[in-house]
Amino acid sequence: MTAPTRTLLSLKRQAAADHGPRLEERLHKVLANAGLGSRRMLEQRIEQGEVRVNNEVATIGTSVGAGDRVELDGHAYVVASDRREDAEVLMYHKPEGEVITREDPEGRPTVFDNLPRLKGSRWIAVGRLDLNTTGLLLLTTDGDLAHALMHPGTALEREYLCRVHGEVPDEVLAQLSAGIELEDGPARFEEIAPISRGGSHSWFRVILREGRNREVRRLWESQGLMVSRLKRIRYANIELPRLLRRGHSQALDAAA
Repeated sequence: MTAPTRTLLSLKRQAAADHGPRLEERLHKVLANAGLGSRRMLEQRIEQGEVRVNNEVATIGTSVGAGDRVELDGHAYVVASDRREDAEVLMYHKPEGEVITREDPEGRPTVFDNLPRLKGSRWIAVGRLDLNTTGLLLLTTDGDLAHALMHPGTALEREYLCRVHGEVPDEVLAQLSAGIELEDGPARFEEIAPISRGGSHSWFRVILREGRNREVRRLWESQGLMVSRLKRIRYANIELPRLLRRGHSQALDAAA
């Protein structure tokens, strides 16, 4: 199935004040505004139980607000406020050796050194990648948007390529898919697919629905295996552009 052209669903109504009640809008209207069908057709699909909000089946009259996660046709979307006329979203291809902090006490290079300069705002990283992990890092000038994309309740997919030292038995793959207990709670790979397997090392494509610290590496380490290379290639429906070089960034339409 072709991936949708949007990851975010926008609320078109405006709140009366920044600190007023949570802004909500009817689900079928939000979906229709995103071009996912007519309001009448979407109401029918909601009535038939084909749409889920925050992991629960939606019903006619369901309303959604910023941060809610909507699932339709196997794809996940995050609802965000539409008060982002000046907001920017950036895709950055992080190389090894860069930290995701503005100032590092050890003097290591940071991703912010390579980002476009802003006036009157600043870049906010959507999640983190550890020092030796490369690949897609999203940044935005909108704090609410960053929070919505990172919130555990949205359970957006993060896809990685990883090279693992040594032989990896099928039993290990089954265990990592079924789930294990880490020091900060249960964890599992939503999907794990071999790319190449050999005696000295193997490559895998793995998918998570959360972003805990070093979670991919810790999952493999729980089975006595070490990850020697790790690269994030997708966050939700946003893929790392093939032509985007390491250490470079590319603007993304915030409605994409």
